[in-house]
Amino acid sequence: MIRYLDLILRLAIWFLLTADGSLANIIIGVGIALLLPRSYTAPGALKDWLRALWGIVVAIPKAYIEAVEIIFRPHNHEDVTMERVKPQRTPGLIFLDIFLITFTPKTIVLKYHEQGWYEVHRVRRRQPR
Repeated sequence: MIRYLDLILRLAIWFLLTADGSLANIIIGVGIALLLPRSYTAPGALKDWLRALWGIVVAIPKAYIEAVEIIFRPHNHEDVTMERVKPQRTPGLIFLDIFLITFTPKTIVLKYHEQGWYEVHRVRRRQPR
């Protein structure tokens, strides 16, 4: 089941990059998705994939809310923090985690450290002291 989710993720990235639904593009996308090397680290559990997909569904309205907040209430303070990667994440799940963090307007992943950390840039409102 995880291999199918990995294949679907690769095809989704391909179609987002090419924005072409022609038969030739579909054949090329399937071919590339099948030829890309597979990761043979610990297999991701179906539960982790479902949580990541649910996170995408939740991130869409959150992104709109944050965009409106930034428009009407200026965010002029910046932080760079380190966030721990969840244990036993496959490369596909790490990609989805980075996508979710970067999808919202207030955060962006600057770097993924191989030791298991994301370097995250955030904008926020300065808290009164």
